[in-house]
Amino acid sequence: MNKIPIIAVVGPTASGKTALAVELAKMYDAEVVSCDSMQIYEGMDIATAKPSVDEMQGIPHHLISSISRDCNFSVAMYKELASNTIADIIAKGKRVILVGGTGLYAQALLDNLEFIDAPKNDDIRQSLLNRLEDQGIESLLVELEKIDSETAKNLHPNNQKRIIRALEVYYTSGQTMSQQVQNSRINPSPYDVCMIGLDCKDRQKLYNRINERVDMMLVNGLLEETRQYMKEVHKSTANQAIGCKEIAQYLSGNVTLEQATEKLKMETRRYAKRQLTWFRKDKRVNWLFVDEVEKFSQIVSQACKVIDDSKIFGG
Repeated sequence: MNKIPIIAVVGPTASGKTALAVELAKMYDAEVVSCDSMQIYEGMDIATAKPSVDEMQGIPHHLISSISRDCNFSVAMYKELASNTIADIIAKGKRVILVGGTGLYAQALLDNLEFIDAPKNDDIRQSLLNRLEDQGIESLLVELEKIDSETAKNLHPNNQKRIIRALEVYYTSGQTMSQQVQNSRINPSPYDVCMIGLDCKDRQKLYNRINERVDMMLVNGLLEETRQYMKEVHKSTANQAIGCKEIAQYLSGNVTLEQATEKLKMETRRYAKRQLTWFRKDKRVNWLFVDEVEKFSQIVSQACKVIDDSKIFGG
C-alpha cells in the first residue's frame, strides 16, 4: 500500500506552529488540518488562539470551529474526522500539513490507534463525581498519577472529564488508559510522516512568548468572550479550555484581574511543559528552535530542508 505523505508541525503553544504551517502549505501546495482538541469547537476563538483569516493567508484550514460546544468530542471521533478530511484533501490533488499541540490526537491519527470502547460503570463514575465535588480534581489527579503516571502527566487539571474517565477505565477493567493505548496499535499507519517540532532552547523565551500571547488575548477581547460563555450552560469538553476557567474567576468576583491573568499565564506555561514532555518521547520529531534565529524565514528554510531530506514527497 502506498502511504499518504503528511508533514506534521507539532510543539508547545505559542511556538509559531501556525505561521510555519501556512508557509509550508504555500510552498508544498498543501492544506492545513488542525490537531487541537479545543480549536475544533465553535466559538472560544480568542481563548483557544485560533488563527485569524489574516494569519491563514488564504490557505484552507480544516477542523477548526467544526464541532458544537455542546458535543463531548473524543480522540476516536477526531481520528475518524481527520482521516476523512485528509482523504478529501488528497483526492483534490493537494498535500497535507497537520498542525497542533494535542499529542494524543496526533498519535491516534498518525499511528492509527484503534480505540476499543472501554467498559463503563455508572456506580464507579458517580463515586468519582462525588469525590470530585468533595475533594476537588487535584485529589483525583494525584490518585491517577499513582495508577497511571503516563496518562496523568499529559492531563491538565481542568480536564476533569478525561481524568475521571481514566480512573473509571482502570477501576472497571483493571487496565490503565496508557496500557490501552499500547494495545491499540493493531494495524499499520496509512501515513508516511515527516514531523517538525518547534521549541525554544531558552525556556524563559518560550514563557515570554506565552505571557505576551495572554496579554494580547486580553487586548483582543478575552474578557467579553468569556463573559458571553458564562451566560450559556455547558458541561462539555469545550469548557475545559485554558483561559475560560481562569477569567471566569475574575468575572465572578473571586479574584482580581491581575490574579486571573497571572493564573492563566501559569496554567498555559504548565500546559506547554506537558506538550513538550509528550512530543519529546517521539523520536521522529525534528526539533527546530525559534530563539536561535534572527528571522522566522530561517525556521521556514530549516523546515524545508528537513522535509526535502526526508524525501517524503519523492525525489
